[in-house]
Order: sequence, then C-alpha cells, then structure tokens
Amino acid sequence: MATFFTADTHFGDAPLVQRRRTGFGSVATHDAALIDRWNACVGPDDLVWHLGDFAAGASRAHCAAVFARLNGVKRLVRGNHDTNRVLDLPWDAPPVENARITVEDADGRPWRLFLSHYPHRSWPGFWRETRHLYGHTHACLPDTSRACDVGADAWDYRPVDLARLLARQAAAEGAPEEMALRGLR
Repeated sequence: MATFFTADTHFGDAPLVQRRRTGFGSVATHDAALIDRWNACVGPDDLVWHLGDFAAGASRAHCAAVFARLNGVKRLVRGNHDTNRVLDLPWDAPPVENARITVEDADGRPWRLFLSHYPHRSWPGFWRETRHLYGHTHACLPDTSRACDVGADAWDYRPVDLARLLARQAAAEGAPEEMALRGLR
C-alpha cells in the first residue's frame, strides 16, 4: 500500500475550470481527466490524503459519483470549499481540520508530516524536521525543503507520492527562498 497526497481537485467547479487554462474545456472534461490521472497512479488499496477542496459548486450526486470512481482509501483534511456535500462522503475516517502523520519511505525511514489545506509559515514539529504538506494556493507559492504544495495544479492534476515530494523538496533546498528562510542569503 502506497500513500498519496493531493488537494484542490475542485470537481464540478465551472469557474475554476475556466481559470485553470489547461485545455479541459468543460467541467465534464476536467473531472474525467482528473479521475483518469488519479486512477492511473492510485491503486484500490493505496491511501490518499486529500488536503481540501475536493469539490466546489457540485451537487451531492455529482460529488458522490466522482468519489465512487476514484481508486484508493480516501481521507480528507477539510478545505474552504468542502461543505456537507463533501464532508458527508464515505471517507475512510471522519474529515479533520489538519493531521499529523508518519509515512515510511521505500527504505523504511519514517517521515513526519503535518497536513493542512492552508500553507503555514510554521507548524507543529517545525523544529523537529516535520514536513508540511498543503493545498489552497494553486501552485502560487514556491516549495521549500520542508513545505510543499500538493495541490492538483502543482502536480499535473494527479496525486503525488512521498518519493516525488521528497525529491522536489530536496531540489528546493538551494533555492533563494529557502536560503532566505535559513538566513543564508
């Protein structure tokens, strides 16, 4: 079983589909493409943490139909667009405002993660090498070595696994923003 992360899928959100400028063209095309990309990397037994904004502007029936088509065991960290039509879906566990979890990499090394829909400048465990994963910004904030946007916009509209996240954060290690955070610039 692998663990994946995503956010800001915004299923059923016509205004967002127009703003994404990705050539999806319609809500139906957008939703079908995101479902296909999700299912191409997530297996039936994989765990997916959705960090908010699963759907927006969609009916309960549409949310339920999309949810049923997505592979994996799904958990939700609530986002600003997640009203009862999303909260009432059959998530594996009750939706939460944030979560602290530990995930092992391929070598069995544990990684502590703080999950939230919103980006934080500091978070529980910040000084203990806890990584922060978030959504909400639609790929507008640069990643750092310890904080990463897992939103659909940032990862070609598909969930991302721990190995790809860690590789991106390692690449961010020498970025000017990260150096400024560490007082090295």
